[in-house]
Amino acid sequence: MTGISNDSAWINIQETPLSLEEVLEFLRVEEAGGIDIFLGTTRRWTEAEEKTTGEETDRRETILLEYECYKPMALKEMHRLVEESLARWPVRRACLLHRIGEVPLREISVIAGVAAPHRADAFAACRYLIDTLKIRVPIWKKEHFVDGNARWVEGDSAPEPLSSPDTM
Repeated sequence: MTGISNDSAWINIQETPLSLEEVLEFLRVEEAGGIDIFLGTTRRWTEAEEKTTGEETDRRETILLEYECYKPMALKEMHRLVEESLARWPVRRACLLHRIGEVPLREISVIAGVAAPHRADAFAACRYLIDTLKIRVPIWKKEHFVDGNARWVEGDSAPEPLSSPDTM
């Protein structure tokens, strides 16, 4: 485990493949009955920026994604997000890991994971981590296509408000 880690949080940015097994091992604690893990992977087809006139969208074949970041600032903001999730929900452990550099098809680029006593809190906290990461953390994504072209992807906007645990 590298990056920022303690008994309740693990945050890291790395150029090597991310390990789901290590994340699961970190999240397994006796106090947690629910573990939620989100994996972001490189998919083969990407919708084009402009849609066609019909219902169908233009698709481009992707060969890899490339991620860059300002690591000190990104780690600091990722740590804030995990601390926010620990304060907002009864989370026992949380992790937020991101890969940088080239990420080929089917490989994992981001993992958000949460362990909580109950599933509703685990789901809500995990969704908060991944949705907010894409808005606040300075990590940039470039899509590379089979035709040799590439483009930088615009960041996400604010996520929809989360339901409170009482309404789930």
